[in-house]
Amino acid sequence: MSIKVIKEKCIACEACVDACPFGAISMSDDAAIIDDSCTLCGACVDACAVEAILIEDEREAKEDLSVYRGVWVFAEQRKGEIASVLYELLGEGRKLADALGEPLAAVVLGHDMQKQAESLIHYGADEVYLADDPILEDFHDDSYTEVLTDLINEYKPNIVLTGATAVGRSFIPKVAVRVCTGLTADCTQLAIDAETGLLHQTRPAFGGNIMATILCPHTRPQMATVRHKVMKKAVYDESRKGKLIIKPVDVAKINLRTNLVKVVEEITDTVNLAEADIIVSGGRGLGKAENFKVIEELAKVLGGAVGASRAAVDAGWIPYSHQVGQTGKTVCPKLYIACGISGAIQHLAGMQSSDVIVAINTDPDAPIFDVATYGIVGDLFEVAPALTQRFKEVLG
Repeated sequence: MSIKVIKEKCIACEACVDACPFGAISMSDDAAIIDDSCTLCGACVDACAVEAILIEDEREAKEDLSVYRGVWVFAEQRKGEIASVLYELLGEGRKLADALGEPLAAVVLGHDMQKQAESLIHYGADEVYLADDPILEDFHDDSYTEVLTDLINEYKPNIVLTGATAVGRSFIPKVAVRVCTGLTADCTQLAIDAETGLLHQTRPAFGGNIMATILCPHTRPQMATVRHKVMKKAVYDESRKGKLIIKPVDVAKINLRTNLVKVVEEITDTVNLAEADIIVSGGRGLGKAENFKVIEELAKVLGGAVGASRAAVDAGWIPYSHQVGQTGKTVCPKLYIACGISGAIQHLAGMQSSDVIVAINTDPDAPIFDVATYGIVGDLFEVAPALTQRFKEVLG
């Protein structure tokens, strides 16, 4: 992208100087001069009545987008186990590929992963690209970025999807920059425009107050990260046939700027937050870290996971891995119990799609009650233990 001033047209009216929010334009020799602080926002283009300022997209003119074909989903793995978000991506990717009349492919990066890679064909993939090497056994931004970028440049997929997980959010933006395309983060809905064939990428904006649909008309691939637990998983079909493509890894090209020293597992008696069908979350109303025992006991009885609001995490009462909300995990359990959580819009953005929401709060006007299926106005230190005891009796 570049911007230029057509001096022959410029009348030195200074409308562009006033319009520029970054102070990047000045006047010299009766013509506008744009310096390096320009962000290409386009405000000056709109302000110029004589069309003397032009923004050019060099990529749009040079690249033939018709050569891009296929829908790719990135198969995140840890210790050789495919992450569950991949099966949601395959389910949604299958719909997109069918709408376009293009193949669906999964991309696996890891070591000794051939068996796991082949299984993805039964979940809807027409092709599986496997880059298998010891350097890819553990996730690393540099190695994963290099390998996936090379694959995209070689095969030119039309669409690339990843989970909006810690791994996906970490390295996919780097891939998008390397292949010179856009990236939409945290999508909750994807669809193909019947007329243009463009991918409609829909995500919450302004804390979930509106839904923004984003297009990428001029560059490829169209890339998006997808929130976990918002799309249906692909169905396993033993009869499906497909093609496994094993790609060698050019280790010499990979420059690891950091080393993985040790992975410290968080030890917990409850289930994984992102996978849980039942989540019990605590907020500022708990008062202190020790009181999370009330939440943990209820979650344990229900066989659920422990969640938390940002306020509780920021206070140091519980690790960030338990945070639910716009800056934490997006969850969609069958049952979500919010204890002492007022319901800030950032928290609601991460859990309001739960099937059943039970809110416990002393404030009857707390925003959490606006999304709750059932609301209990009361002291969580009385209500939560009573629920725990009753569930123990009912569940044996």
